[in-house]
Amino acid sequence: MAVLGIDELAIAGKRVFVRVDLNVPLTPERRVSDDARIRAVLPTVQYALSEGARVILGSHLGRPKGVVVPELSLEPVAARLAELLDQDVLLTDEPVGDGSRKVVTDLREGQIALLENLRFDPGEEQNDETFAKGLASYADVYVNDAFGTAHRAHASTVGMVSHVAEHGVGFVMKKEIEFLSRLLEDVARPYLAVLGGAKVSDKLQVLESLLERVDGILIGGAMANTFLAAQGKQLGQSRVEQDKLPIARSFLRKAKEKGVRVHLPIDVVVADSLDAPSGTAVSVDEIPADAMALDIGPASARGFADEIARSRTLFWNGPMGVFEKEPFSAGTVALARAFADNRLALTVVGGGDSAAAVAQAGIADRISHVSTGGGASLEFVQGISLPGIAAVS
Repeated sequence: MAVLGIDELAIAGKRVFVRVDLNVPLTPERRVSDDARIRAVLPTVQYALSEGARVILGSHLGRPKGVVVPELSLEPVAARLAELLDQDVLLTDEPVGDGSRKVVTDLREGQIALLENLRFDPGEEQNDETFAKGLASYADVYVNDAFGTAHRAHASTVGMVSHVAEHGVGFVMKKEIEFLSRLLEDVARPYLAVLGGAKVSDKLQVLESLLERVDGILIGGAMANTFLAAQGKQLGQSRVEQDKLPIARSFLRKAKEKGVRVHLPIDVVVADSLDAPSGTAVSVDEIPADAMALDIGPASARGFADEIARSRTLFWNGPMGVFEKEPFSAGTVALARAFADNRLALTVVGGGDSAAAVAQAGIADRISHVSTGGGASLEFVQGISLPGIAAVS
């Protein structure tokens, strides 16, 4: 996939619009509680500033659904970005309008402006032509560095690109494309995919697609419950997608026919509620009728870790349990450590909760690549063309 990096574009003195992903969590006091996404785009922003560009950043925050929601203003994000850059960041009053146009027009070389939350305008998610042209009018060069939104055909990721003379990608996006593309090539074997999370329905397409590419699939999290139920296990009060049982059985048949090994938990950690102070490990054949499975058990974690150690290409998306609750985090953390311990493999973690788990385990520096986009990485590894990348290719 041929794309130009920002360091291959002539940006000196030009107005450079950089689509970034600054959709960060905020505290009740409206301070940034996790600035990882802000820090991720710093190299791109700093490069543009060092080249003497006039930088205009565009991002969304939350889901305001096309209306102004003061609590979702990018003001605290601008403040944190200014601290990290150690220079002023001008925040506009609206994404497009006379006020924002004046801020952009008055920018000097080496200065930076952040447009207010793009999703305050309904034209962003609708990929509205007028809104897209409004954004494009601010820029001489367009750079997309927001991989987490690359699977969305929005005005700031697709619509405006054709109205800007030059375009390319930032350092975050370039690295994502390079590493995730390797999973679509002739990879080292065995190739193992690890999938978790809540719903089979959320991962059905990627499961089907991976059958054509991988040697084995590990399934954990609540989605494993549906597969266990499809095998006739009694899951008690566990979350099970009853309407997906036929699909789960069909998938297991297909995997067997293709020679792809599907590994399911052999034990789970159960409790009577998500708020229980602790859980109990039981066999998947002995789940109490009044309990729910909330994590893979220690025997499953050991077995999964052994499979991970034997593999030479690894992709992971989705936690093994309710890892944000301490009593049910051990399975996910164990897998994160198993990924980190396999120094011979290409290890790719597909964003979202999996990336959070890797950060929580403190082993991100021992993973080949931790993606900044959960949904986008899932679509990429299926070979699906992402609109935000196609637009700049």
